[in-house]
Order: sequence, then C-alpha cells, then structure tokens
Amino acid sequence: MSTGAAPYKPKNILITGAAGFIASHVTTRLIKSYPQYKIVALDKLDYCSTFKNLESCSSSPNFKFIKGDIASVDIVNHLLIEEDIDTIMHFAAQTHVDNSFGNSMEFTYNNIYGTHVMLEACRVTNCIKRFIHVSTDEVYGETDLETDVGNHEKCQLLPTNPYSATKAGAEMLVMAYHRSYDLPAITTRGNNVYGPNQYPEKLIPKFILLAMRGEKLPIHGNGSNVRSYLYSADVAEAFDVILHKGVVGHVYNIGTKKERSVQDVAQDICSLFKLNPKEVIEFVHDRPFNDKRYFLDDQKLKKLGWKERTPWEVGLQMTIDWYKKNPDWWGDVSTALHPHPRFSAMNLSDEAAWSFQCGYSRLARSFTDVNRSSGGLKFLIYGRTGWIGGLLGKLCSEEKIAWEYGNGRIQDRKSLLEDISRIKPTHVLNAAGVTGRPNVDWCESHKVETIRTNVVGTLTLADVCKEQGIHMTNFATGCIFEYDKDHPLKSGIGFKEEDKPNFICSFYSKTKAMVEELLKEYENVCTLRVRMPISSDLNNPRNFITKISRYNKVVNIPNSMTVLDELLPISILMAKKKLTGIWNFTNPGVISHNEILELYREYIDPKFKWENFSLEEQGKVIVAPRSNNEMDAAKLRKEFPGLLPIRESIIKFVFEPNKKT
Repeated sequence: MSTGAAPYKPKNILITGAAGFIASHVTTRLIKSYPQYKIVALDKLDYCSTFKNLESCSSSPNFKFIKGDIASVDIVNHLLIEEDIDTIMHFAAQTHVDNSFGNSMEFTYNNIYGTHVMLEACRVTNCIKRFIHVSTDEVYGETDLETDVGNHEKCQLLPTNPYSATKAGAEMLVMAYHRSYDLPAITTRGNNVYGPNQYPEKLIPKFILLAMRGEKLPIHGNGSNVRSYLYSADVAEAFDVILHKGVVGHVYNIGTKKERSVQDVAQDICSLFKLNPKEVIEFVHDRPFNDKRYFLDDQKLKKLGWKERTPWEVGLQMTIDWYKKNPDWWGDVSTALHPHPRFSAMNLSDEAAWSFQCGYSRLARSFTDVNRSSGGLKFLIYGRTGWIGGLLGKLCSEEKIAWEYGNGRIQDRKSLLEDISRIKPTHVLNAAGVTGRPNVDWCESHKVETIRTNVVGTLTLADVCKEQGIHMTNFATGCIFEYDKDHPLKSGIGFKEEDKPNFICSFYSKTKAMVEELLKEYENVCTLRVRMPISSDLNNPRNFITKISRYNKVVNIPNSMTVLDELLPISILMAKKKLTGIWNFTNPGVISHNEILELYREYIDPKFKWENFSLEEQGKVIVAPRSNNEMDAAKLRKEFPGLLPIRESIIKFVFEPNKKT
C-alpha cells in the first residue's frame, strides 16, 4: 500500500445518514475544517437520527440538508447530478443488533437494498471519484477470547446476527461494483463508538440515562462480553484521514486494542455517578446470540497517520457531562431504555408471512419503482398527541409510507379541507378522540367537550373524507358492550360486529356507540374496535398492563384485549386494502386481570403482589362504571389467519421481550 500519493481533494461530498450519531460528528468536523468543500447531508430522520445533531452546521454556507431515503432511486440520482457530487460517505444504515433479531427484513431493506441503490446511482451517473462505505467490526464475527491477534482487513467475514449479515452483504455489493464497474470504493470497519448525541438504545448512553434516572443498569447475560470503544471525535478524525489518504479498493479497520467488558463499562459509569454497582447492576436474559468479543488489528489505519487521542476515562466523563446538559435531546426514550429495546407497538412481527408481506414485497419491486414510497400511498393521521396516533406515525415511517399529522381540529370542517388540500392523502387514519384525563371519569363532567370530539369531530372527518373520495380508518372502542344473558361471562360467546351495543353506563361509551351507529352510513369508513390496549412498553401509563400493575386492588374478570404490537401493523394493511365496515379489533379469546398479573409476576417481578376486589367495591371508587366483555374476533382472524390468541400474543409481544432473569 502506497501512502505517499497526494491526498485526495473532494469538492462536493454527499453524506448519507448524516443526522445519525457517527455521521453527524463527521459532518460537523468536515464543515468546520474544510469550508471549501460543499457538504450535502442526506437523512430520512429515522427514530435514531435528528436534525438537532446538525444544527451547528446549519448556518454554514457550505452545508445543505436534504430529508430523503437512500432507497429512493430518483432522490439519489437527482442529488448526484444536481449537486455535482464527486464523493460519497455512506453511513446510512439500521445498526441496532437487538432490533435486527425481531425485524430483520427492515435491516435487509435499508442496509443491503439501500446500499445497492446508492451503488447503482454511482454507476448510472458515473460522476463519483470516491465512495466510502461504512461497515462494522461485527462482519468478522466472534473473536476467540484467548487470542491477542486482532482481525485484519483480509480476514474472512463470518457474521453471526442479522445486522452484521446485512452489513457483510452490503460490503459484497460494494466489492462487486468496484471490480465490475471500477467504482472507486473504500470500506471501513469500526469498533464501538460512544460520545455525545448517541441515541440511547446503545449501551453507554443507555446506562448514563438510566443512572441519571436512578434506575437499574441491565446487563445481557453475565456481562463478560468484551468490546472496544472509541470516542466520537477520534472516529470523526479517522474518517477525515481515510477520506483524504485512503487508497481506493482498500479496507480500513477503525479500532483500538483497549478492551472492556460490558460489566466493566457499567461499573465505570457507576463509579462516576457514585453508585454502588451491587445495588444498581442487574443481569437480564441474553440476546439470541451475543458475540463474546470483536478484536481488530488497527495498524493499517495508523500507518496513514491516525491514532486514538481520547482516553476512556476522559471520553466517558465528557459523554456523561453532555447527557446531563441535554437530558431531553431525544425526547421520550423510555422504550429505548428497556433491557431489550423494541419499537414499542411499532415493531414488525417476525412471523414469516408478515416478513414476506411487509419486507420481501418491497424488495421485489422494480428498481425504478422504489421512489413511489410504498405504492404511492400518503396517510393523513389525526391524533398526534395520543398514544395510538403517535404509534401510527412511527409505524408508517417504518413501513416507508409517506405520512403527515393533520393540523386541523376534526370538528372544524374548513381546517380538515385545508389539511387535505395541502397533504393530498390517499388514506386518513383517525386516532383522535376524548378518552378522559386521566380516565373516562373525566367525560362525566365534560360532556359537551366529549360530544364535540367523539361525535361531531369523527362524523365531520368521515363526511369530508366521503366528499373527497378518501378511505378513512377510525380507531373506535369495544367498551360499548357488557356481558349479558346472550353473552354470559366465561361462555366463550363473544359480541359480533353486527350486535347492538348494550353498555351505556359511561358517557364516554355512550358517545362512542352513538358515532359508530352513524358511521355505518359511510361506506368509505373502516371502524376498528380497540379494547383495553396493551403494548410492550411497560412504562407507558396508558398501557392496560401498566395500569393494573400499579393498582393496589383489581377486579378479576376476563376481557377481550388488543395487543398493539401485533394489531397496529395489521391496521395499516387493512387501510392499504381499503377494508370497510366494523371490525372487532382484538386478539381472539379473553384473559383475566389475575392471569395478566400472574404473567407479570412470572416474567417481570417475582415479588409482585396484588389484591382483588368485587365490581361492587370497585364501583365505590370510580365515577363511571367500566365495561367488561368478550368480543368475537372471528372476522378479523379469517382475514388474518396468523393472529395470535390473546394470552399467546401478550407473552410473545409483551412479556418475553421484557423478561427479567
């Protein structure tokens, strides 16, 4: 390898995934150090990226930000030509290993297909002089704990998890384009990186935020897994060196020989927060497969002039100081702080059939069709501040469906028409409604406000959608039924879609039953009766499991319920199919409060205790009675045969991911 060649001098650099953690540090460094370069930042602003990471660059004349997806052929081709790009630094990827086990098709789509789009754009436009592909040390697979010889750049790739497999696959495509089309590519493989701005699904920021909150630090397995950590500023410098001095066709490890076990990291953070590790650290069940060690040979990059500058103790303290000053940088990250973080109720199922429908079908589309964003769909969502409305937006982003929240109030026809004129949606999802603050008792003393939203607003939105020829999905409630002589408790006879509501003992339920009856006249509306919603986010106070686990006493009565992690993705499919009419949107069967709490004790807290009280005793402490019923989910299950019974669904989607050892 020759290192004596003149340094490469780019002019116009496209950085993909620029608002993510590592790429934002690289972008910021290049903006400040090389004002003569034009930097174009491309990012779709996924859950783990934010424009806040690039705010310091926004005033620079040599910086331009584009919100877009690397899987969109038209966007990528247009940028390369329009911005006269000569250099690409390709960081954009799904990177969190835990997520890849339950949502592997998304990793294939983003990491392999997205990279292929980038490479093909380079081939077609023929304007790129450097393509720096950012990979990971995980492509080498597990390193023997006994060896003191690190993986060098020519070692065989032996990935062990879906994430690293997709990164290895992307590397093979880069190599093929280099050899077949003479693409001037360079590949990097890096150790773990830590520092400011990192989304807290990763180990170090997660532990820091948990320590700041006074919560336990969960360690997978026994904590013996070893990793090497580099501070973000040092890694940004490494990419600076590779950009200017790296040799086309070569691979460069960005690493350090200084290793630490996960348990060592936790203890160091405890020390800096003055916490007792024995009291704070807890061991949780491990990943499906967790490599014991990644160890790199770092000599090749050092020969280009790079070296690690930031000692671990200094870098860790600077990182802690940053999170203390910016505790709300990422907003609500309670889900990410779980021992095994998931997209609470927005993860795609790992069922084979679901992966095919929502993953493979996208991969199978023609290359020129990708830019149509999931078939030209555009969803307009109402209920921005609500639980389900928030999850629907995140799920649409995951599904690559174009979407926006409505600005108008649903009872204001003019504002709805303005939203539709501006957004031009193909579908409307209505999750807006008054459910009470904090519960339905509020509706008893605020009847006009409840009518205004739940009845007038819902009907106005349905009427506007009907007028404009738009399909509307309305998230309704199953709290409009009560066990009766035709549907006795524990009989297994559930209320069907065509049954007339019989529970009007709360004003909330009365308004919901009223509007559902009127919506039958609108053939463009799909009504989904949600019932006692549950999700994997056990910190969410709206989660039914969270609620009853915090009560001193609960009634013990079987009910139909809705596991959002499984059913919300199905609601998106139903909207795509333009299904209409009324649907009992619950998992098949019933489960009692005691059965749920027994599972909570088994999976979450072995010491958990509770008491039961009767419906009569409950009635003395609540204003409005609560409905209890079983709903017949046969219609939904016929349309989606893989739908799990309620107990199985709760175990799979809620308790297994949150299981404590």
